[in-house]
Amino acid sequence: MASSRLEINFIRLLSRCESIASEKRVETEWRLEKYVGALEEMLVALRKSPSKPTVEVMTDYTRKVDFLKGLLEAEKLSGTEKALANQFLAPGRTPTIANERMPASKTVHMQTKARCTGEMRNELLGNLETDLRNRRGLVLDERQSAAELDAVLQHHHNLQEKLAEDMLNLARNLKNNTLVAQNIIKQDNQTLTQSMRQADTNFEKLKVESERLEQHTKKSVNWTLWLMLILVSFTFISMILFIRIFPKLR
Repeated sequence: MASSRLEINFIRLLSRCESIASEKRVETEWRLEKYVGALEEMLVALRKSPSKPTVEVMTDYTRKVDFLKGLLEAEKLSGTEKALANQFLAPGRTPTIANERMPASKTVHMQTKARCTGEMRNELLGNLETDLRNRRGLVLDERQSAAELDAVLQHHHNLQEKLAEDMLNLARNLKNNTLVAQNIIKQDNQTLTQSMRQADTNFEKLKVESERLEQHTKKSVNWTLWLMLILVSFTFISMILFIRIFPKLR
């Protein structure tokens, strides 16, 4: 089916939004938020259009728009929250335009995760340097300063390990939940298939039994009819013979 003018404009604007999202933006950047708002309006119009795309295409369009909205929401966060929010974003599964080797939203997702990780690392290092400067400003002996420096370094090292472990656990839990959901869906499909097969088998058996019952009913009716005819004939002949053998008395 040929794409409508509305869908063509939607794809162009979506591709432009993904291109802007892949770039490093400044805080005063306003275009992406405005464009995403326009994308939402066009997506609603596409759903109501008589020549709307297939369900699979509409699902992927919705997924990409939601990804861009989530990206904008994550940009408003900072540090660890921003990194975790980006971990849970779901990019599109298909390319937006024909010349894309990998879906642009997946590329944006990978770049954003790398950027957030770098920002989080810089933030941790900045905090570490600030702590070190504050510590240096104090009048302490060398041993105490060295001990506190080691404690600060160990503290930040523990924070980094804990953050990495939390992110790993989140990813592992998400994967496990996905596998469990897939197994449940697979079992439900198998149960439904078995039920349908059993229903077909029962229908065939019922059909055979109905035919047998119909044949049996026809045979019973035929035998009953013949028996009645024989009985009537015998009665009639018996009356004739009785009248002949025993004439009417005068």
